[in-house]
Amino acid sequence: MHESFIEPLLIVLTTGLLAGTICRRISLPPLMGYLLLGTVLSEGVLGWVSADVVEIAHLAELGVFFLLFSIGLELSLEEIRRMGRHLIVGGSIQMLFVAFPIAMLLVSRSWEWNAAILVAAALAFSSTVLVFRLLGEMGQTSTPIGRRAISILLFQDAALVPLLLCIPLMAGTGEAASFSDWATLAAMSLAFVIATILLRFAMNGWVIPHIAQHRSPDLVILMTLTILGVVTLVAHRIGLPPALGAFAAGLAFGGNRWSEQVDSLILPFREAFAAVFFVSLGLLIDVSGIVREPLFVLGAVLLLMTIKAAAAVVALKLTGMQFTACLRPAVSLAHVGEFAFVLILVGGSAGVISPDEQRRLVTIAGATLLVAPILIRWGLAIPHPMDHQEHFDHETTLTHINPERHYVVIGMGPVGRAVAARLETLGYEVTAVDSNPLNLQAFAHLGIATVAGDAQQERILQNAGAEQSRGIVICVPIDEVAHEITRQARRLNRDANVIVRCRYAQHVKDLQKAGANIVISEEARSTRDLVEAVEKLTGAGS
Repeated sequence: MHESFIEPLLIVLTTGLLAGTICRRISLPPLMGYLLLGTVLSEGVLGWVSADVVEIAHLAELGVFFLLFSIGLELSLEEIRRMGRHLIVGGSIQMLFVAFPIAMLLVSRSWEWNAAILVAAALAFSSTVLVFRLLGEMGQTSTPIGRRAISILLFQDAALVPLLLCIPLMAGTGEAASFSDWATLAAMSLAFVIATILLRFAMNGWVIPHIAQHRSPDLVILMTLTILGVVTLVAHRIGLPPALGAFAAGLAFGGNRWSEQVDSLILPFREAFAAVFFVSLGLLIDVSGIVREPLFVLGAVLLLMTIKAAAAVVALKLTGMQFTACLRPAVSLAHVGEFAFVLILVGGSAGVISPDEQRRLVTIAGATLLVAPILIRWGLAIPHPMDHQEHFDHETTLTHINPERHYVVIGMGPVGRAVAARLETLGYEVTAVDSNPLNLQAFAHLGIATVAGDAQQERILQNAGAEQSRGIVICVPIDEVAHEITRQARRLNRDANVIVRCRYAQHVKDLQKAGANIVISEEARSTRDLVEAVEKLTGAGS
């Protein structure tokens, strides 16, 4: 590899580690630190890293692929159906009321119609990652406001697919695509969708079970990377955006009992490449342009945030919320999300957006993303009192805890769901905890208290009531994560019964030292059951 690539990459990774650590320490999302870091490293400030380093751009593209893969993996058709009117009405109105005025404004400034439509649609996106994470940290995923925000974000994620599909037709001179162009795109897209569905059946029915039976994380990671690469390459070869292939690969892996494990194993790759992606976005921020035209940039940022907030107010109002209850939550969606940058970069690669326009858009959108955590926390921290007068069948916010009757169940996969259901049947109060808010929706609708977030963080355990609980059941599928959660849980509650699911017998003693009262080893239990089954069949046990 060239030294011109290694040195900038090491600078990005080293300073990214520092920025991520600082953000974690002060309870801010790491992506803010990465974006700000890229701005500082750019040629407009320190000049340590150039945005023109091709290899870093390729690594950033990998970050895009992993982000889209994760969204496809987590996107549940069942959840989309359950969201119903909130998703369709709220999501479509929010995107339309943002995209239309922005597109008209850009066209009036002599933009080509194709670029104006793409940019307007891109700027309608809010940050799925940021809102989900902060909702979970604040324990707001199951509130009426939280559910509506999630439904709007889910609609945006689903809208990403047709937008990516249309980019090839938008490329070029701006002339209207012919009927044959649209027919060709429709045929290729339909074939790709059918292939994705067939791949999903093949993955669920044969490939994943065959690989999973070897109980090897290495093979699962290799399989995931291989499928991700192949589907992305196929999409590129047939003229579709490679990013769409990454999303389709995630859909192919989703909808089965191994999805959570795949997501957990691929998480380090996703986070590492996502860090490079956000740093590379920071490199594109035009600091000299901000210094040269500060009033223009500030005015554009404020106008964009005003349009997005107003659109969110209308969308939330049409989902049944009272007008006064919509104002503060709407501000929490008045920023530009990570998938807007994906569309802007893909549009730039396709020639729809010029490099100068791309830098200016990234600058304006990046500014809104930097202030987003403040807006989200202010907008969602205190639910409006009028919101609680609405009629909801299942209000699941955590209220008073009876220490003698309360259990916290962490990790809502098949094991955690079974444990929570059994505790409910026995008459105990349960709080369900999972890092993915979508896994908690079914429990929220049943009236079970839910908290979304990483249970390795003390704040999440406190939100779940772990300090007062009689018992804490840890059902996560990764032993290292279970160990850290056990340590945190025991530190918060010395008296609770801590029961831990453990995959490998070699980790049992470590979990006991961390504070677990009972450790259930899948490996040991499977071994015992298999030996007993063999003895029954052979008659050796009689």
